[in-house]
Amino acid sequence: MPAHVAESDSTPAPIDPPDPLAHERAHLAASRAALRGMREDVQALDIRDVTANWVNAAVLQSQIDDRIKALADLSHTPLFFGRLDYLHAVGGELAEGAEGERFYIGRRHVHDAAGDPMVIDWRAPVSQPYYQASRKSPQDVGLRRRFGYTGGELTAYEDEHLTDPAQDGPGAEHTSRLLQAEIERPRVGPMRDIVATIQPEQDEIVRSGLGGTVCVQGGPGTGKTAVGLHRVAFLLYAHRERLARTGTLVIGPNRSFLHYIEQVLPALGELEVKQATVEDLVRTDVEVRGEDEAATAVVKGDARMAEVLRRAIRSHVTAPVEPVVVVRGSRRWRVPAHEIEEMVDELLARDMRYGAAHEALPQRIAHAVLVRMEEAGEAPDDRVQNAVARNPAVKAAVKAIWPAVDPAKLVLRLLSDAEFLAAHAEGLLDGEEQERLLWAKPARSVKSAKWSAADAVLIDEAGDLIARTHSLGHVVLDEAQDLSPMQYRAVGRRCSTGSATVLGDLAQGTTPWSTESWGEALFHLGKADAVVEELTAGFRVPREVIAYASRLLPAISPGLAAVESVRESAGSLVVQEVPGGADGLDAAVVAACEESLGHEGSIGLIAADARIPALGAALTAAGHAFLSPGEETTAASRLTLVPASLAKGLEYDYVVLDEPASVVDGEPDERTGLRRLYVALTRAVSGLTVLHAAPLPEALAEA
Repeated sequence: MPAHVAESDSTPAPIDPPDPLAHERAHLAASRAALRGMREDVQALDIRDVTANWVNAAVLQSQIDDRIKALADLSHTPLFFGRLDYLHAVGGELAEGAEGERFYIGRRHVHDAAGDPMVIDWRAPVSQPYYQASRKSPQDVGLRRRFGYTGGELTAYEDEHLTDPAQDGPGAEHTSRLLQAEIERPRVGPMRDIVATIQPEQDEIVRSGLGGTVCVQGGPGTGKTAVGLHRVAFLLYAHRERLARTGTLVIGPNRSFLHYIEQVLPALGELEVKQATVEDLVRTDVEVRGEDEAATAVVKGDARMAEVLRRAIRSHVTAPVEPVVVVRGSRRWRVPAHEIEEMVDELLARDMRYGAAHEALPQRIAHAVLVRMEEAGEAPDDRVQNAVARNPAVKAAVKAIWPAVDPAKLVLRLLSDAEFLAAHAEGLLDGEEQERLLWAKPARSVKSAKWSAADAVLIDEAGDLIARTHSLGHVVLDEAQDLSPMQYRAVGRRCSTGSATVLGDLAQGTTPWSTESWGEALFHLGKADAVVEELTAGFRVPREVIAYASRLLPAISPGLAAVESVRESAGSLVVQEVPGGADGLDAAVVAACEESLGHEGSIGLIAADARIPALGAALTAAGHAFLSPGEETTAASRLTLVPASLAKGLEYDYVVLDEPASVVDGEPDERTGLRRLYVALTRAVSGLTVLHAAPLPEALAEA
């Protein structure tokens, strides 16, 4: 499958003009002009002609501004990356209004001044064969053309004649050179989209329907994060009105990770998707200032805590002991205690949210009063019932029977009052677990308490038991293997009426509460019927590097399939023992970084968190500026100093890994430490250098 480049004298395909490359460049120029025209049309809109007040004007202006941003022509981002020539004409209903046999596939729809499409959105039905068609299943496509770009300029093309018998034979199905070059292009700056390189198995996940939840198990470099982001983009295209009403959200493990991926969706023209960490997400006004020991955090994150909280909240309901007497004018209406108790029992049996039942009880009492009024010959209406529900006697009774509960105060009491905790944890948590939950020095108030991140999740759970959490239309949860059951519940209630895309790798679970199976995680998420897909083809990590890291799999995730790298170019792997202890190691690390900087692309120096200050000082002493995770590379520096705890989800062209033993020792137990090491080993796109003074973990030493 030859690639045609600008400098070559390659014979053009017979279906094209004499100079196909010039023809394609002309179409690119015309498409960019058309996109510019689309943008100018929006900029020329005068909202004064269509708005009646300042509120409508502000809303419309915001929509116009977003549309202008979405129509930006990014100079280094190809406007289209492929072309499909169908064997038969395709109707406009499949191709955004375009009809015919030839379609240019790009990141967004572009039409000319007459409204005729010049570039078809990659998400349109007519575009799907670009990712799925093959010689075995051409899907009515005669030719698929891929384009190569350099700095935004179209410089090459490559053709696949999917139905030409002359091209049958051994090797007919093999990886495109342009596709391979795009996959292996150096990574500088934030994560970029993979819209030009989506593989068939990835495309099936991307285009899966809105109604179902999909869980993607994928090892390092399989593209699971990109697949999740592109699925959001596809769903917004296919169900825009619905998701505009219900909302979409991407949840990542930390702010550095979210900063790294934040440009992917805008590059695809999607600007409305919000991003958050689980810590951002939980609904609580308390300030997180404390930190739990690992054993305590495990108990707080256990799903049994949801039942403890439910019991504690419902314990506030007490049986009525006196009748309610409502005075209206000269009449007194009496509802006996036993009748109110029946109402309370019914509300408890329905298992309503506590706050909803609190609002329903005065209406139930008021209805009983109205029945008595009607029996006495009166004709009360709904306004009378509402007035009775607000009667001081009714309000006082409800306050005594079904009082309001504050979520933070409830959790404060559970963590401070041993008797209160024991009463509601009986049969759920043993004595040792209860002891772990109790604060050594109870806080006097919600404001003075040193809340932890796990406490905030408990408060969020309590808040949902009192009042329903708003549900979004679709949520993407990345690095999901690291969440506790209670965190899964927190995410799950944000998509209780919607769907989710769950992304992760069980082998990369590095929290003490990380999940051991997707079935368990999805159960806690409330999506037990989700489809679990596994990606095993690696497109990012070189085969030598992934094979080296995969030696850890039997110890960290037995039975999990290793990633098979499909990259054709060889990556580099250097494992070197350094003499001279810590001082010698620091010098060797600086030298390895200097050597890596001789290559094109980004450089990541990954080390145990405890080693970061010393390595930062060594780099500074050697005159090397460096970045923090999530910061964009600049002309001043392409080198990022990465604590191992923040490496997950990030990638660099060349990685220098400092002292694997320190990475392992920095975690609470060996298995978690080896998983952290597995993450660190698999961040490299082109080359990995491992430097160590201490002995390597056994599995790697044997390599």
